[in-house]
Amino acid sequence: MVKKGGDYRVTRAPDGDWKLRQDGAKRSVGLFDTQREAIERGKELAESARRDLVVHGESGRIRSKDSYGNETKKHDREH
Repeated sequence: MVKKGGDYRVTRAPDGDWKLRQDGAKRSVGLFDTQREAIERGKELAESARRDLVVHGESGRIRSKDSYGNETKKHDREH
């Protein structure tokens, strides 16, 4: 089965807000005042879509990646 859409990413927007965007989408899912708010919403969407949530830090480097897809626990080494 092919899933629609890509993974969700939390990144810093140029204006200082935190942006939640799905890979391949033309528009952001939303802008948030804090990274925590963006992560919470991203987690909800990633769980329901069975996707990954990738969180980037202020520098743009990947800070964490959580899988909510068909991956088994032994492959999710972070948790």
